[in-house]
Amino acid sequence: MAVKVDAEKCNGCGKCAEVCPVDAVKIENGKATINEQCVDCETCISVCPHLAISSGAA
Repeated sequence: MAVKVDAEKCNGCGKCAEVCPVDAVKIENGKATINEQCVDCETCISVCPHLAISSGAA
């Protein structure tokens, strides 16, 4: 899984969870978390208004 959440930037708005096609993104304790169901489609990255989600791929 290459998609990562920067907890300092994330405000838990949930936009990422709404668009995830495999329900891999959840809001826990006010922050987005990405679980092992993630297929690295990066849809969540494009909708995050706080730029808190990024691809770990180099």
